[in-house]
Amino acid sequence: MDPPRFLIQAPEARSLAESSALPLPHFLLSLVSSAQSLARHPISNFPVAAVGLGPSGRIFIGVNLEFPGLPLHQTVHAEQFLLTNLSLNAEPRLDCFVVSAAPCGHCRQFLQEIRDAPNIKLLIASDETRDFTPLSKFLSHRFGPHDLLPEDAPLLLEPRHNGLSISEESHDLANGYIVNEELKIAALEAANKSHAPYSGCPSGAALMDGGGKIYKGSYMESAAFNPSMGPVQAALVAFVAGGGGKYEEIVAAVLVEKVGATVKQEGTGRLLIQSIAPKCQFKVLLCSNTPT
Repeated sequence: MDPPRFLIQAPEARSLAESSALPLPHFLLSLVSSAQSLARHPISNFPVAAVGLGPSGRIFIGVNLEFPGLPLHQTVHAEQFLLTNLSLNAEPRLDCFVVSAAPCGHCRQFLQEIRDAPNIKLLIASDETRDFTPLSKFLSHRFGPHDLLPEDAPLLLEPRHNGLSISEESHDLANGYIVNEELKIAALEAANKSHAPYSGCPSGAALMDGGGKIYKGSYMESAAFNPSMGPVQAALVAFVAGGGGKYEEIVAAVLVEKVGATVKQEGTGRLLIQSIAPKCQFKVLLCSNTPT
């Protein structure tokens, strides 16, 4: 059986919309119901899907992920999944999206990290008018990146490189476990893409399944601090979007974060992985800024 799809390439997206006799933005609505079936919602039993369109013409899907036995703030909302999916696929903006249920305040705030966020068009699937509405109507008095950052600072989804390298304080051998080199490189790459301008503590995580496939995710901060998206959560989005099955298939995980970071990911990242993939080897490597 083919794995579920969380990305539709632009030519196929155009073709599907044309065959449905719908403008591409409104075609997104037809995908929401099937996308909800991809959600992992064992706690709430409430599947949420967000289907978005980027400037490349590609369609991206996000769903909610819930983790039994863990605090509810570990949950990944569909809109967070959607933005992580865009980031994983180097999509620089989100033009519009359709969501199965109205975004909560948590997600309205997280969406502010994208440039020109007030102009993103949003349609709630249950809205009978079928009209897209600017995000500014859902969060009129916004607090966002430019309340804290210069106007030219790179925002979420925009290219960045944090100039990090693995510190000499890290060791590749811990309790007899040798860190896979590809896994380490992937986690470092994710840390260098991390959007962490408020704390200055970028981090990244990489997961490996039993077949040797690697999934990586970057820590992403919000100007409001909470909501922010942890690197292990982001890597789990990559796992799900990349066709991963049960979380128990994850056999190795590497987290890369800065030496002396004031915002540390190890504790919550280790808790999350040990809860959903108890046999997974979890390793933390420390990094520092590369001298220039």
